[in-house]
Amino acid sequence: MAARDYGQYSGVTQALELVGERWALLIIRDLLVGPRRYGELAAGLPRIPSNILAARLKELQAAGVIRRAPRSRIILYELTPYGRELEPVVLALGAWGFKALGDPRDEQIITPDSMTIDLRTAFQPIVAASLPATSYGARLGGAELLIRVDGSRLDVSRGEGPVDFAFATGPDIRRLISGELAPGRAIATGAVEVLQGRSDLLDRFVSTFHLAA
Repeated sequence: MAARDYGQYSGVTQALELVGERWALLIIRDLLVGPRRYGELAAGLPRIPSNILAARLKELQAAGVIRRAPRSRIILYELTPYGRELEPVVLALGAWGFKALGDPRDEQIITPDSMTIDLRTAFQPIVAASLPATSYGARLGGAELLIRVDGSRLDVSRGEGPVDFAFATGPDIRRLISGELAPGRAIATGAVEVLQGRSDLLDRFVSTFHLAA
């Protein structure tokens, strides 16, 4: 099924032949957040040509990584149990890539699904387990997320809801998560705008979500 054949017999080679084609892992990343319609996948990956998206979905289905899931009158794409085994791989790859992440180019965007996975990557469950349960509302570029942390459990969803602390920022979220930008300094310089709640809860957020650059 793979368009690329490396001519080697190994697990890494087989994995790359299954999910190593361009866009494949980004499709998987977004489906790790939840099932998506074709149009939702296309909207979350605005630069993917429609023929490539269709081809990747077909290839990933053939590999047993995703499946079509009819729901009422719509078709959703979702990960199979085999596909969900890629979650720790995607999170580890995100943490590795974060080390080389610089400032965004003008044309680069933040999507709700990409930010959700970035937050899962940065989540520190051991630290969170020692902190009070907290709900955050985060406006991150074009993504509005409701982030609930309860002990070592993390839930991230789109939209709004009751929160203890709400804030807005953009690409500076990277500097916060890496520790390059201290929470107090972020607020003082306007890199982070406090929308609701006590400003010191930003310190709790940064303790809960951290990745070393």
